[in-house]
Amino acid sequence: MANKLIVLEGDSQKADLPSDVEVISPSVYFSDETYQKSRKYKLVNLCKSYSYQSIGYYVSLLAEARGHKVMPQITTLQDFKFPTLVKEDAEDFEDVIQQALKKQGDDKLELIVCLGNVEDPKLSRVGSLLFNLYQVPILKAVFQKKDKWQLTQLKPLNLKELPEGLQGIMKQSLEEYLQGKNRLNKSYSRKKFDLAILVNPEEQTPPSNKKAIQNFVKAGEKVGFNVDVITKNDFAKLIQYDALFIRETTNVNHHTFKFAKKAASEGLVVMDDPESILRCTNKVYLSELLSAHKIPTPKYYIIKKDKLSQLNTKGFEYPIILKQPDGSFSKGVKKAKNEEELMKVLKDFFQTSELVIAQEFIPTDFDWRVGVLNKKPLYVCRYYMAKDHWQIVNWKGAGSPEEGDADTIAVEDAPKALLDLAVKATSLIGNGLYGVDIKQRGKKFYIIEINDNPNLDEGVEDQVIKQNLYTSIMQEFMNRLL
Repeated sequence: MANKLIVLEGDSQKADLPSDVEVISPSVYFSDETYQKSRKYKLVNLCKSYSYQSIGYYVSLLAEARGHKVMPQITTLQDFKFPTLVKEDAEDFEDVIQQALKKQGDDKLELIVCLGNVEDPKLSRVGSLLFNLYQVPILKAVFQKKDKWQLTQLKPLNLKELPEGLQGIMKQSLEEYLQGKNRLNKSYSRKKFDLAILVNPEEQTPPSNKKAIQNFVKAGEKVGFNVDVITKNDFAKLIQYDALFIRETTNVNHHTFKFAKKAASEGLVVMDDPESILRCTNKVYLSELLSAHKIPTPKYYIIKKDKLSQLNTKGFEYPIILKQPDGSFSKGVKKAKNEEELMKVLKDFFQTSELVIAQEFIPTDFDWRVGVLNKKPLYVCRYYMAKDHWQIVNWKGAGSPEEGDADTIAVEDAPKALLDLAVKATSLIGNGLYGVDIKQRGKKFYIIEINDNPNLDEGVEDQVIKQNLYTSIMQEFMNRLL
């Protein structure tokens, strides 16, 4: 676990701060070899100023160069140079701001945010929101109401500028931030490493059900982690962890990718890593990658929007499968029975994408799914097609999707060719956790997709190896930290 540091200038070092944290001056941080040799530091920069080329600026700059996890980061400080960007970010959360401030009596509100915490509990959501957007220790936000509430000013403060009545909140906020909120009152002793599991409680079809998440927490604690379940609102807390496990459906244009990139840049062990998300979520990339390495897949064609008028469909065999490049969980996948349906689907897909994949349809009763962890098979499932449907998930209508049955077999009972193909394909992506969808026609196997964020549900993928499924994944995180 990283050592915790607070860097303060001059007489500010007399401030009321957590007792179990090392407090040093900028000059000591700059010159002492102790802080130059080790990357294992989490640092809160509480200098008087963060302006360009100030002492505070150089503390954050050197911390990043040394590989320390520092808050605030240089990129955050740069954001304050562009007030228009601040206002644009605030507009993205218009509803949150209007709802939280609607009962304010005055037309002006000054809000002091201490690492996400504020004095008035009714404004806590706004405090968390601002801290997630702009991660500095102390933040002053000014809102003014005209026709509606608007964020008119946002700037960092130092300890001397902090109102006296907020010093207690600041001390508590530092303790929570450095130790990990929700762990302060636990009775068990501190473990060596901290792991966060990212979930979305509102997701309709999450990659892990609630019982599976509970199993991951137990398994993580068993192998030596302090485990927290976090959501997208906890982005600012990533710096306090050593590992991140994403159990929310991933996409590049999504906060899950932002979490993965942030975690990787901070030196956390992360699954799914950002490279795997990039490679797996785009079906055009996957198709070309597998083809280049002569991995068997159904026949496919890449159709370009600007070449649609020149499309030669004579070689197509119907029905044919059409895929949006970044669909997930069988979404963005359609079947065309003839050329008329083909053109209709293409017209729809081309509204949001320049490319579409057309793929040979291989009808089967089930799809194989091979779970691969660090280039080794972990589990093998058969996902059966939804009733009266050609996919394992039927997204018809506005209600809940209908899913087919599933069963799991022991890895050693699965066809060797199936396992070898899955491992060979995922080795082209990385050494993380993947779910490989494979069709079987006769004795031949064909890769359909490689998922960077595979389903791991209690009662399905764990049918054979039970709790070992969860322990194996948690142990892999631990092995990469040791």
